[in-house]
Amino acid sequence: MPEVDVGGLHERTRRAVRAEIAAVAMRLFLEYGFAATTMDRIANEVGLSRRSLFRYFGTKEDIVLGDHEDQGRLLLAALESRPMSESPWEALRSAFGVFVEQLAYAPGDLLALTRMLHDTPSLHARQAEKQRQWLEPLTPNIAARLAERPDELTELRARAIVAAALSCSELAMHAWARSNGEADMAELFDAAVAAVRA
Repeated sequence: MPEVDVGGLHERTRRAVRAEIAAVAMRLFLEYGFAATTMDRIANEVGLSRRSLFRYFGTKEDIVLGDHEDQGRLLLAALESRPMSESPWEALRSAFGVFVEQLAYAPGDLLALTRMLHDTPSLHARQAEKQRQWLEPLTPNIAARLAERPDELTELRARAIVAAALSCSELAMHAWARSNGEADMAELFDAAVAAVRA
């Protein structure tokens, strides 16, 4: 009799439930607003007890922002897929472009979500905290791109580039939301990077 991968099945089930919770919660957030949507309301809509909901998400902010570890892995994979001949800035620009394309939101939902992120202080702070977690995994790839002239400051320079690129990405998203989604996000990112590098 074949063995059943119970651990794998459990994890797939957990991911499916998390995805369902997130989809329902996002619908409520976009319809009623972040502040007006309580964890109790989300639990009722999904058909879970409040206690069960907290087994999947600790806060409303975590529901909106999703699994930043998974997102960080997607961003790292996009960066690592870029040729090492590309400069750090070129590679990061391409990686961010791929990352945004992989976000599973309809254009209107992405615009509403971006506005919500920037208009809700607790969400904005949590997003910044989680994005800082991406600094460590992205830095080695950028350091390797600087390796033709390595010195004791190579890692510092790599970390500075990654931190600046993350900030430019966030600012570009914010400017895109202020333009009502009409501006080109890649051009906004380029403009922010050009200002940093001037």
